[in-house]
Amino acid sequence: MSIYLHDIPLSQAQSRLREALQDADLWRVLGSESIPLDESALGRVTAEPIWAEISSPHYHASAMDGFAVRAEETNGAQPSSPVTLSLVTRHLPQAQYVDTGDPLPEWANAVIPIENVESLDEHGKISSAVRGPSSIRIRAAVTPWSHVRPLGEDIVATQLVLPAGHTLRPADLGAIAASGHQTIRVARKPKVAILPTGTELVPIGSKLKAGDILEYNSLVIAAQIKSMGGEPTRYPITKDDFDSICETVLQAAQTHDLVLLNAGSSAGAEDFSSKVVEKLGQLLVHGVAVRPGHPVILGVIARSALVLGDEAIPSLLEIASGTNIPRNDGVPIIGVPGYPVSAALTVDIFVESLIAKWLGRRPHELPIEMATLTRKLVSPAGDDDYVRVAVGKVGGKLLAAPLSRGAGVITSLVQADGLALIPSGVQGMEAGEQVKVHLYRSKAEIEKTIFCIGSHDLTLDLMAQFLAEHNRRLASANVGSQGGLVALRRGEAHMAGSHLLDPQDGSYNISYIRQYMPNIPVKVIALVGRDQGLIVKQGNPKGVKSLGDLAGTSQERSVQFVNRQRGAGTRVLLDYHLNLMTIPSESIAGYSQEEYTHLGVATAVASGRADCGLGIAAAAQALDLDFIPLFQERYDLVIPKQHADDNLLAPLFDLLADSRFREAVSQLKGYDVSVMGTVILED
Repeated sequence: MSIYLHDIPLSQAQSRLREALQDADLWRVLGSESIPLDESALGRVTAEPIWAEISSPHYHASAMDGFAVRAEETNGAQPSSPVTLSLVTRHLPQAQYVDTGDPLPEWANAVIPIENVESLDEHGKISSAVRGPSSIRIRAAVTPWSHVRPLGEDIVATQLVLPAGHTLRPADLGAIAASGHQTIRVARKPKVAILPTGTELVPIGSKLKAGDILEYNSLVIAAQIKSMGGEPTRYPITKDDFDSICETVLQAAQTHDLVLLNAGSSAGAEDFSSKVVEKLGQLLVHGVAVRPGHPVILGVIARSALVLGDEAIPSLLEIASGTNIPRNDGVPIIGVPGYPVSAALTVDIFVESLIAKWLGRRPHELPIEMATLTRKLVSPAGDDDYVRVAVGKVGGKLLAAPLSRGAGVITSLVQADGLALIPSGVQGMEAGEQVKVHLYRSKAEIEKTIFCIGSHDLTLDLMAQFLAEHNRRLASANVGSQGGLVALRRGEAHMAGSHLLDPQDGSYNISYIRQYMPNIPVKVIALVGRDQGLIVKQGNPKGVKSLGDLAGTSQERSVQFVNRQRGAGTRVLLDYHLNLMTIPSESIAGYSQEEYTHLGVATAVASGRADCGLGIAAAAQALDLDFIPLFQERYDLVIPKQHADDNLLAPLFDLLADSRFREAVSQLKGYDVSVMGTVILED
């Protein structure tokens, strides 16, 4: 028996849903409504063409403050032989004062700006009066319709102002008003019900105990729906009970156009979503070849279905067995996976195009660019694999650095500048290969991005905040100190954080720079001094005092360690001191268990996956853990000279002397800012 009903390609899954909605007469604009023309119309989608009811302007209007004249009466005016025009005559005047926007007198066909005239009194002398001179003197002729906005210059009555399916922008509202409308006919907002399910879920703000999971997927999804133009409704959490879920789904289907059933879409014992859809309607898809988001469910249920305990009306049983749902009675339902990243991407992939159809607009499409991968990626060959990436432009080359790939890591979406797509049939990509990236950020933002690849440090997070005040973004990828130097050698970063100890002389970074970046001029700047030590639980229940307490035979080992990844400066530091103490790494339980950041190590200890790990004091402080200081080290920024001289990094160098930034860093436990900004090496 297969776990999923089918594991089908994305395009095929989308086609099945589209065909089912066409059969149910739901692949169309759902309806329209008339709304007042005010700022609340912003972002709505026009349901029909908007035609101008009046012209704009609807009369010949002066475009300047000045004097209305007949252009032919200004002929011959020159600096040396000016022409005088009278404002007071028995018949028609030769000139008349007008403000900007005033109707042009019927006899006039031009306006002379006020700064181009000399006002004269009744004796022909220059007057300071603007509005009431007897005559004006001009020294240049004007052509017909100069400085005049003729009737219909902007809009002509009956012309098309906006087509149907147009998403309204601020300027559009002005154009609609100018064309004589007070109301607008717009597409009705699709109503979307969001139903979180799961006994383990608790509301935001709950006091958490082991096994509890904060329910925030519905918050994220509701915000997505709203940004797409829909009207979301967040339902309370429904516990894992089949009948309760069926009842909630049917209740939501009565008043909504789409039901999103969150969690319960994989193959666990209490994953009821597919069974709910099968009972209430047609299950179209269970399992799509995309990652993250693999266990997606697509279906259509009937509004008229009634569930009475374990019994269902005959028509419902017929629907469940495959009979088509009556037209205008169907409601699409999507089973959204429970992991946050999977949930968010599922909504983007399946719901955005559906809401676009219902509103009559074009689907939103992210800009696509080709970028160079900074490290190798492995991907399942049968899936379209969406990888979150940080994006930066270094030396004219667009780069994509993969971020954490866990489907539950919501922060990877926060940090992501785009999504790299590894298409089905490709089993991964090598570093240096070109990959298609769907950009979340504009090119202008990416141009202002400082790309940092290397060792993780909490000061980089603070630096990102301060740089934002100077119109710069700091995008970082944590690959360890050695990985950062390799990235610099490949031209894949502007700078790298590094704290590699040379076991020969006790210096930091210089020998490694010579090894990994030969013949590349660099500037090395000290960022901070920091304490490294053992991170343990509060009270140090294992009584760990030094690295020597980690070693033991398999029978003696009682301390579980968590390490940093190969190439990390902290790993190099650990191995150096283990070697000095003649402690074999095999004697340490958990030596091969790796994390990519200091906070990752602290989290492993806080969660009980490990008893201790080597890291910085600030990481222990962040998670309220104890810290046993062992060593002091220097953390440097390694910057190729070509980037150090670039204006892009100028705010970063200013920041190193900023007293506010230095004070913020000094508040982190175990940090010394006295070395900040010191030039260690400059080729």
